[in-house]
Amino acid sequence: MLQRTQVMLEAEEHRRARKRAAELGISLAEYVRRLVRADLEGATPPNDRRVLFGLGDSGGSDVARHKDAYLAEAVVGQQRGA
Repeated sequence: MLQRTQVMLEAEEHRRARKRAAELGISLAEYVRRLVRADLEGATPPNDRRVLFGLGDSGGSDVARHKDAYLAEAVVGQQRGA
C-alpha cells in the first residue's frame, strides 16, 4: 500500500529530477521511490567512487595514507572497463 508523502525540492533539483525521470521513462514519483528503495537496500550507484572509502568506516584501513593511489587505480580500472 502506498503512502502519500510531500517532499520539498529546490527548483533546480526538481527540474533535474523530472528530466532524469523522463529519460528513464518513469514518473517523478517512481523515480523518487526507486531512489529511496535503493538507499534503504544499501545499493550504491554505479561508478560512485565514495564506496571506495567506506564512507567513514575505516575498519583499520590505510585509505588516508594511500587515497591518491587507490583513486587512480579505480579510475584506470574504470577506463579499461573493469
